[in-house]
Amino acid sequence: MFPDSMKRILPLLLLFLLPASSKAQTAEATINTVLDDIHRLASEANFEGYFALYTDDAVFLGTDASERWTIEEFKQYAKPAFDRGSGWTYTPTERHVFISEDGNTAWFDERLENDGFGECRGTGALVKEDGVWKVSQYNLTVPIPNELLRDVVAQIREQESDG
Repeated sequence: MFPDSMKRILPLLLLFLLPASSKAQTAEATINTVLDDIHRLASEANFEGYFALYTDDAVFLGTDASERWTIEEFKQYAKPAFDRGSGWTYTPTERHVFISEDGNTAWFDERLENDGFGECRGTGALVKEDGVWKVSQYNLTVPIPNELLRDVVAQIREQESDG
C-alpha cells in the first residue's frame, strides 16, 4: 500500500506529532482545572485563592451592561460578599477550550448553571505567565432565547428611559 520509503518515514512523522498532541492535551487539562478552580473558589468565597487565578490586568465583564471591571474594581465588588462567606456558585455543564499555536494564549466558552440566573454562559481568555495559566478576561452572560429577545430588549429600553 505504501512505498518502502513512506513505510520508514511514517513512524518518524508520528513521533513528531505525538508530543505536540500530548502537550495540547496537557495544556487543555490544566486550563480546565484553572476554570474549575475559579468556580469552586468563588463558591467557597475564597478571596485570595480566587483572585490568584487572574492576571494583574484582568477584566471581568458581568451580566449587567455597566459591569466592566478591572481586576482591582472586581476585588472591591467581591470582597464584602466573600468576607460574609457568600460567594457565587456557577456549575459548568459544557466547555470548549482553544489554545494558540504558540501555546501561550487560550480562549474558552462554557455553559454554566446558577440557581438564581439559570443557564449562563462564560467566555474568556487565559494567558500563560511564567508557566502558569491565568484568566485575563472573563465574560459572564445570560443567553436569552431568540423568541424572548425582543420583549427583553423592550423591557430594558423601558427601564433605561424611566431611569
